[in-house]
Amino acid sequence: MFSRNFFDIKGGVGKWIAAPLFIVMVSSVVYTAGWGIYDDTLIRVGTFCLASVILLYAKCIASQRSWYGRLFDLILIAGIAAATYRYFWVAEELESGLYELENIDIIYALIGLTALAELVRRVVGTPLVIVCAVVFAYALYGNVLPSAVGHTGIDINELLITVWYSFDGVFGRPIAVVTSTILIFILFGALLEALGVGDVLLKLAFGLTRRFAGGDAHAAVLASGLFGTISGSAVANVVGTGVITIPMIKKRGFSASFAGAVEAVASSGGQLMPPIMGAVAFIMADVTGISYLNICLAALIPAFFYYASLFAFISCEANRLGMSSKKDEATIPLTTQEKLKCLPFVIPLGLIVVLMINGSSPALAGFWAVIAASVLGLIIEPQLLREPNRLWQMVVNGAKSASTITVAVAAVGIIIAVMNNTGLGLRFAEAIQIVGEGSLFISLIMMALGCLVLGMGMPTVPAYLIIILVMGPAVEALGVDTIAAHLFVVYYAVLSSVTPPVALAAFAAAPIAQANPIKVSITSLRLAIIGFLIPFAFVYQPSLLLITDSFSIGSLVIALVTTVSAIYLISACFSTKEAIRWLYLATGFAAISPFIMAQSAAVALVIFLCLKNIKKSSFVVSKIK
Repeated sequence: MFSRNFFDIKGGVGKWIAAPLFIVMVSSVVYTAGWGIYDDTLIRVGTFCLASVILLYAKCIASQRSWYGRLFDLILIAGIAAATYRYFWVAEELESGLYELENIDIIYALIGLTALAELVRRVVGTPLVIVCAVVFAYALYGNVLPSAVGHTGIDINELLITVWYSFDGVFGRPIAVVTSTILIFILFGALLEALGVGDVLLKLAFGLTRRFAGGDAHAAVLASGLFGTISGSAVANVVGTGVITIPMIKKRGFSASFAGAVEAVASSGGQLMPPIMGAVAFIMADVTGISYLNICLAALIPAFFYYASLFAFISCEANRLGMSSKKDEATIPLTTQEKLKCLPFVIPLGLIVVLMINGSSPALAGFWAVIAASVLGLIIEPQLLREPNRLWQMVVNGAKSASTITVAVAAVGIIIAVMNNTGLGLRFAEAIQIVGEGSLFISLIMMALGCLVLGMGMPTVPAYLIIILVMGPAVEALGVDTIAAHLFVVYYAVLSSVTPPVALAAFAAAPIAQANPIKVSITSLRLAIIGFLIPFAFVYQPSLLLITDSFSIGSLVIALVTTVSAIYLISACFSTKEAIRWLYLATGFAAISPFIMAQSAAVALVIFLCLKNIKKSSFVVSKIK
């Protein structure tokens, strides 16, 4: 982890040496977004090298680092620098004619890959390292496996040319999209954080939700949803907003495990909420060829249902505990200054949408959003110019976040390269089709389970890329719309962060809530249950996504009615008696099933319950006195 003292510009010589690295990273991101890519090779390879050096050097000069740890970090820095320098020489030789890798080229490439593996272990986690290692070994030794899963074989020279010395592996398409499009939005999020927008959004959320019985828990959902869409990391969102929201949820009367679970599920869902969607929308636009705005439009209704279900669960729990709204409780209103601080968030987001409707690229829209947020921030709070530490914090946080995602997607490039060369993705798709025997439902179940397993312990972007390459073709082959298949993967990649046993968001919330991590993760799983069902809903009823070829008003209405019925029944089941609970749960699942009779029965039950309990419903979204 990074030492807090490291971010103090008053530090020693080591910290001053790091300053140019941060400045170059941020300057490169801004220049690329505003003026375009001036050299594709330099941007991809140079950004990767710079990101690696930033992460390694930051660790090296951390105050608690031992001398041998620092020596190891410096060796890794030298190795990455040498390996990337060698890339430029070998790549030029490969372009100019036939060239066989020499032993020194192999050594440099292996050094670079080893350093990358250590970086990924530090900033992403061991699971991604294991996946990369298994895939790499499969490329080398897959020829000895049975024909059903094996391949003809790849020698080390061919593999390293593909993985390291080309634009097909580490420096492939994922890192190109990140450097050209996503990093400017990472910087935008860091800027908003430095301007204090997050604190204002949190206070605003508490003010807007005081009329709900769940009070502070509803505020946590709203605040985490707003912040999470630009943070790009469920864990970062939990840590950033949870330190404020979780204690307040507990103070309201909810249990510690429930408080941690609410924050974990709400923070994870931020990456499902347009317009930014934690940057995964930009990757999806590049992979699918669907425009960014259409992806945001498609994600809108499912994301609304995700958060509506959270509000419903919280209301049910509040009613079970006998809580009531505190609308008459005195609240501290937003000051004029705090209201103005919302402008650097609202106006740039509106500007992004307007620019992209007018045909601007996402990167250029992000560039002007950063400019607008910077100008508005300085106008609203001119004393920022006299507080260089806050501005420097933005530079450091932006460079650190940009470096982390760059390293993560570089590792994914290894997996993509091996899959393309060996046909592993197609074999996996064929296996799903064989096991599913042409059944879409069974194939979706297998894909969901695979997403949860492969996504555990990984950020959303690399998890999405890995899963869609492995499993996407299998589902699309069964007639599922491209956008539905990709959003299905995104949902389960996101929800893997609250799925035991590797529920990273839940485990991050547990120490803040002072609760058992397993209890928090299990409660998170319960609260997110609608999120697990929504992907099935829009696969079977694609009109929910608004942009599919099969869209119709009639099917949209049916999809809305059945999904609302599912949320109603499943939310209500957790506040009813044991005997009725299972009936509600089963009919809730039936509402989203592909069977018309089951859907009709579920909707009929909801209508009956609403008529029966018109004055005192067992499911209350909001209770206003």
